[in-house]
Amino acid sequence: MRAARLIKMVLLLQGRSAMTAAELARELEVSERTVTRDAQALSEAGVPVYAERGRAGGYRLVDGYRTRLTGLARGEAEALFLSGVPGALREMGLEDAASAARLKVSAALMPSLRDAPRTAAQRFHLDAPAWFQEPRTPPLLPVIAEAVWDDRRLTARYLRGGTEAVRELEPYGLVLKAGLWYLCARVADAEAFRTYRVDRFTDARAGAERFGRDEDFDLPGFWARQAERFARSILRAEVVVRLTPAGLRRLPYAVDPVAARDALATAGEPDARGWVTVTLGVESEEVAHGQLTALGPEAEVVSPEPLRRRFAADAARLAALYRP
Repeated sequence: MRAARLIKMVLLLQGRSAMTAAELARELEVSERTVTRDAQALSEAGVPVYAERGRAGGYRLVDGYRTRLTGLARGEAEALFLSGVPGALREMGLEDAASAARLKVSAALMPSLRDAPRTAAQRFHLDAPAWFQEPRTPPLLPVIAEAVWDDRRLTARYLRGGTEAVRELEPYGLVLKAGLWYLCARVADAEAFRTYRVDRFTDARAGAERFGRDEDFDLPGFWARQAERFARSILRAEVVVRLTPAGLRRLPYAVDPVAARDALATAGEPDARGWVTVTLGVESEEVAHGQLTALGPEAEVVSPEPLRRRFAADAARLAALYRP
């Protein structure tokens, strides 16, 4: 643990002209007293680190000194490619590996380029969770993530439909979608790939045995197909809707994108007023009512009749509310 901290201290000083004891203590998550002891240990080991007193003082490396401890470990290199999603790294237990990788890359850069990671971080940030939701980290995510990285079989318990099932899984990849984590895995005894919500695992244990990964497996492609298949599977009802040109433009933002795409692909020609009639797949009439309400007067429900009557009642109540 201390050896890793000493290396990190050297890399920090190599990447900057000088750092105060307080700055180093904050970066290394130790006390300033520990920073002083670590600097002494480095000096005794032959690393030319020295302290400058005064207001502008701090710890420095002798000009021109370069450490050769910049080679990336495998875990650090893999984590580096995920460094744009700091929340995801933290939840998977990879934050320290990514931090070490960034330091090593920064140390290897020319002095004129060492501010590149900071300037990029100031300009781009990925916030994965959906609005108005408090993201929760599934407690078993680090265990599952480690099994994914190491290609180790998982013995897992999973809640599905109110019952708990035991699965032997070959974990291929993790997907973070709108703040929720999903595991894409092959079921060992079925040779089939399936998707599991990580927060529904009640237990997960990685075994010593590694599985042979299918190198042709395409995680983004698999997820895209699964997501579209799931979206279509819940569209169990249909409604016929007339839409204004504005309603047509707003439809993909009010309903499921897959349903909107299918509806617009089979839409008829505009009538004399520019209205277009579409048949829209929906999860249920209740869900359709909530979704189509967002379109307001830009949509008219033609059928089914019960849903049309419901919108007519809504319109009457609104008219009463806004009557002068």
